[in-house]
Amino acid sequence: MRLNFTQEELLTEHEFAESHVINGQRLHGGFDEQGRYLPPRSKIRPEAIANWTSALRERGGDLLDADSSLLSGPRVPNFEQQCLLIGNGLGRVFWNSLTITGKIEARGLMLATTPFPDLQPLVVEDISDMAIGHLNKGLLIAHGVDEGGIPEEGIGGHDVMWFIARDLAFGKDAYPDAEPPGRIAREEEGKRRMPAISFPYEGFLSFLMNLLLIEFRAEIGFASSQRVFRTTELFPGREEQALEAAEIIERIRTDELIHVESLRLYLGELRSLTLRREDGGTIPGIEIVDPFWKNLVGWSVGEQPRLVATQTHASIAEMIDESSERSGVRARFDELRDEGYELAAA
Repeated sequence: MRLNFTQEELLTEHEFAESHVINGQRLHGGFDEQGRYLPPRSKIRPEAIANWTSALRERGGDLLDADSSLLSGPRVPNFEQQCLLIGNGLGRVFWNSLTITGKIEARGLMLATTPFPDLQPLVVEDISDMAIGHLNKGLLIAHGVDEGGIPEEGIGGHDVMWFIARDLAFGKDAYPDAEPPGRIAREEEGKRRMPAISFPYEGFLSFLMNLLLIEFRAEIGFASSQRVFRTTELFPGREEQALEAAEIIERIRTDELIHVESLRLYLGELRSLTLRREDGGTIPGIEIVDPFWKNLVGWSVGEQPRLVATQTHASIAEMIDESSERSGVRARFDELRDEGYELAAA
């Protein structure tokens, strides 16, 4: 079983029978002779991930046990609320959501351009035949350009795909531009939570775990957005375009599968290894990864959703209240709230 790959191999594309082009915009990935979508840089990368996963399991480890169900709970707006808003001429809420998602995806390009620490000095065992030994040998670059594309070559990634999906359903420039809201941080942000290892490695491991939660949160949002697009009566005169928008998001979701599996693999490998302490001793990786992950998940399913819901509800309520013609929409919007919503945005 092959476990060592070059950067060139991990970035290798399929030989596409048809390029991925929508409205004249070249997007990453392409199609095979049967018209099936093939993700970008996926000719060899999935094989590598599968091999490293098998090797990890043979050593008695496994992928980090986590999926998007960790973040289930009340959403603002939920599907019914979003439909209510669009149906009453308040499509700007959905438009803003799609715009912000695209801009956040664009930030992912930093994975391809930022220098990250080599993990070998942290790990006692040899990692050259593991996924974490290939992070700076193509894996993080591939992830980054999946998200942010290759702008210098005019190839759009997930960022541009979101903008195209938005414009298909609403028309270009249907509403003003929107910017992502400020990040909601924990009160104790900056406090060291993995003091046994040196700070640069703590920062990197924290980054990987936060990135996995971002991917889970995105997956929930992707499914919700597709459901809205497939409710074609919300987009009169643009029904076919709305369905195409939903298909574009399906391609994004296909691309993201390898991101989630990769991150679970990196963290699974780290849990199974022996890490060097900053004081010169060693510590099992599981004693570093698991407590931080537990704390991070606790924040992400507890206080953070309540704060985000409060912020989002206030913004939407302001949009509704801007028009006296929609006076009844506000009451109906709150009636359609998810069960448990009072806990999230009372």
